[in-house]
Amino acid sequence: MTSRIQSRPESSSSKTAVRSTVWLFVAVLLVAANLRGGITSLGALLDSLDGLSAGTKSFLTSLPVLCFAVVGATGMTLARRLGVHRGIGVALGLLVAGLLVRVVGDPWLLLVGTFVACAGIALANVLLPAVVKEGFPNRVGTVTGAYSAVMSLGAASAAGVTVPIANAAGSWRVGLGVWALLAVVALVAWLPYLREREVRSGGRARVSLWREPVAWAVTLLFGTQSLFAYVVMSWLPSIYADAGFGHATAGLLLAVSILVGVPVYFLAPTLAIRASSQGHLIAVLTGLLAVGFAGLLLAPVAGAWLWAVLLGVGGAVFPVTLTLFSIRTATTAGTTALSSMAQSIGYLFAAGGAFVVGLLHESTGSWSVPISLLLGLAVVQVCAGYVAGRPVVIGARAED
Repeated sequence: MTSRIQSRPESSSSKTAVRSTVWLFVAVLLVAANLRGGITSLGALLDSLDGLSAGTKSFLTSLPVLCFAVVGATGMTLARRLGVHRGIGVALGLLVAGLLVRVVGDPWLLLVGTFVACAGIALANVLLPAVVKEGFPNRVGTVTGAYSAVMSLGAASAAGVTVPIANAAGSWRVGLGVWALLAVVALVAWLPYLREREVRSGGRARVSLWREPVAWAVTLLFGTQSLFAYVVMSWLPSIYADAGFGHATAGLLLAVSILVGVPVYFLAPTLAIRASSQGHLIAVLTGLLAVGFAGLLLAPVAGAWLWAVLLGVGGAVFPVTLTLFSIRTATTAGTTALSSMAQSIGYLFAAGGAFVVGLLHESTGSWSVPISLLLGLAVVQVCAGYVAGRPVVIGARAED
């Protein structure tokens, strides 16, 4: 009798903890669903926007990655002052505001709104790995894989349905503005965590990673994989079009490349967690990516679909790198610091690299030189992966 009475509070407490964990998992997935759609939806409609100069359109395509680099650097400061949960709340608030502002007025508001929305995405990019480490310490690989897959699905969905929505409504503003609704849903789901008392990311502690070789290896790895990702998203349709495919087929090949990576994005972080070192996994994925690019260089028509699939699978270095943010650090503060460092520097590297690839193609009139450069960069990524994948923990020391 007594044991039954005592077991009830424990059972109730256990159920409450499970519900809380499940709700946090759902909230994380909703946040992730918003981290690329605001960008790919704009890219899908860019050619149909009237009143924008070619220079403005070009600037809009480079604005997101530049914003990720600049605003991402402030993620650690925000987490230290507000905590990672409230920081995500701020990020979602900026995202909602930006997505609404960019559809309400003149073209300059499109620029302002896109910047504000991308600022919110940049902060969420940095802080979400810390939320995962804090909220799911024993399920980092599974949760990282799930939110990476959802992020990729969100990007593909926004790219695919924005134009039909805009055409059905007869307005590009509706096509872009509808994505604010998904951001509002994520913000509502996150509201409980704005009221929680949480330990701020390290309190007053400052985690310095600038002298840590592994931190620099993770940063280089994030930069190279980001560069590959933005080259694929920006230039893959052009590569296929120059090989003789129609624009519709070239776009479909890009969609296949994105979608085929979704299940691999889900599985790769779990494999990374189970491995004693992640270097071999990164090398295999990078090898598949390199084969895909080599195929585009040697037989772009004959193996077109295979190369698209290999590029999509090889892109799973991205969720593996997100996993490294957590497993290479000892604390939530360390995870936030490494995420901020890697993303701010890495995205800046990616922006410059994608620009250089386009410049080389324009100056040579061929994809041979830029793809050869990418193959060389794949070797760099493998080397960075072996250093970043070493089973060490960094950032354990903090200074007041």
